[in-house]
Amino acid sequence: MVADRRQFGHWECDLIQFRQKFGKANVTSLVERVSRFAVLFRNNDRQSRPIMERLIGVLQALPHRARRSITFDRGTEFTDWPYLQAGIGSATWFCDPQSPWQKGTVENTNGRARKWLSRDIDPLLISDQDLKDICDRLNTTPRKCLGYKTPAEVFRKKLLAQMRSGG
Repeated sequence: MVADRRQFGHWECDLIQFRQKFGKANVTSLVERVSRFAVLFRNNDRQSRPIMERLIGVLQALPHRARRSITFDRGTEFTDWPYLQAGIGSATWFCDPQSPWQKGTVENTNGRARKWLSRDIDPLLISDQDLKDICDRLNTTPRKCLGYKTPAEVFRKKLLAQMRSGG
């Protein structure tokens, strides 16, 4: 059900990196697989606990069935996944080494976000409002794979259906 995108609430997560001269600051991208709904937030470094705390903050308001699982790559920034699981009860999955296609939704979203998040931008200069504006653009652009609906429309419809069904 996850692989064929029939079940809502499965997410993919990755980091968007910038030039080494800017240090370890980065942007986390989180994308729901069915709707392609994207969330972006900045991290000042690659420490796992603060990233997991931000993911909990983003996802905890959603009903459990809207945050069933999150798939990560094997980067050290995701090693504190037990903290995330304890915090929101989502299952965590990891791609095989050097297999980014196993989380192709977030890789595609990262490519789309690069239109506004060039590697040459200092990530510490990217504001929360900048990231919200980019998410708004990503989430309000109709997508062929969604029958020309927007990720925001599909996400809202699926979320409301989860809430009506109790969970």
